[in-house]
Amino acid sequence: MAKVCSITGAHVRVGGKIHRSGLAKKKGGIGKNLVKTNKRTVSPNLRNKRIWVPELGRYIRVRLTARALKTIDKNGAFKTLKKAGLI
Repeated sequence: MAKVCSITGAHVRVGGKIHRSGLAKKKGGIGKNLVKTNKRTVSPNLRNKRIWVPELGRYIRVRLTARALKTIDKNGAFKTLKKAGLI
């Protein structure tokens, strides 16, 4: 299953982590040296949720981020899910 939010569309991002080697000058070394960059992935904060939609009188199962949960709390379940095309 893809790591994608049903409402916001947030997905896994790929970035770089700078790898530094050496002892800091403050600790008596010659300083931290940039050695290489490593690839890393940043995953969204996903949750599988059952959301009660009063207008439909039933639960809807969705996979969404914590941010999308806040959006549902603010705007309401029916309005948010309809805008996302899930109902």
